[in-house]
Amino acid sequence: MSKPILSTGLRWLWLVLVVIVIDFASKQWIMNNMLLHETQPLMPFLNLFYAHNYGAAFSFLADKGGWQRWFFAGIAIAIAAALLVMMYRSRASQKLNNIAYALIIGGALGNLFDRAYHGFVVDFIDFYIGGWHFATFNIADCGICIGAALVVLEGFFSPTGKQAKQKG
Repeated sequence: MSKPILSTGLRWLWLVLVVIVIDFASKQWIMNNMLLHETQPLMPFLNLFYAHNYGAAFSFLADKGGWQRWFFAGIAIAIAAALLVMMYRSRASQKLNNIAYALIIGGALGNLFDRAYHGFVVDFIDFYIGGWHFATFNIADCGICIGAALVVLEGFFSPTGKQAKQKG
């Protein structure tokens, strides 16, 4: 017997679409309005900087000849599938977890589209302090990081997390 979809965490799938649409639109704007490696200052600590990332976070494995494209695509598909199962198994009322999972799925699928279509991920957000620049990233990466942070926070605030602390 299956559960009604709206009673599960899948009720939050709309958020996956929001992340994908904002990520796609922002990357399209960057590709249509900037040259590769062009910088547009926005604030004293923030630039738009158009870059292609052939690897993963912090350009991990970017110089490995192309096999990493499909490796990271497989990881994105596996993560999205696992999180979809977790969303289906959770209640719609478990908002924090489901929002976190949806943000991660949206980010993973946003970057997956780039890898599959372009062969690289479009990055453009450049935070910096003085001469130190954080790795250039995009909206999909923001979704993944915010989602991961929410999963960690949920571990501190969930009833099972509090029970585990009390037993220990």
